[in-house]
Amino acid sequence: MKELLMHILSGLVSKPEAVQIEEIVKGNNIDYKVKVDSEDLGSVIGKGGRIANSIRTVVRSSAKKQDKRVNVSFDA
Repeated sequence: MKELLMHILSGLVSKPEAVQIEEIVKGNNIDYKVKVDSEDLGSVIGKGGRIANSIRTVVRSSAKKQDKRVNVSFDA
């Protein structure tokens, strides 16, 4: 799932080398803390958070196939 998240984010940002993903696993729960360059934060979150919510939906759908629960948070 981390690879999926990285693949999605690298297509959205102008500086893919600045993307950092921290993975915290607690049983069946996985928290991803995504850090991007401050210039790219707006394009990752999107207007009204639409892009961020879409990213969360795709990652959660992938996780559901493996009986996992996923939370994704974004930061600059």
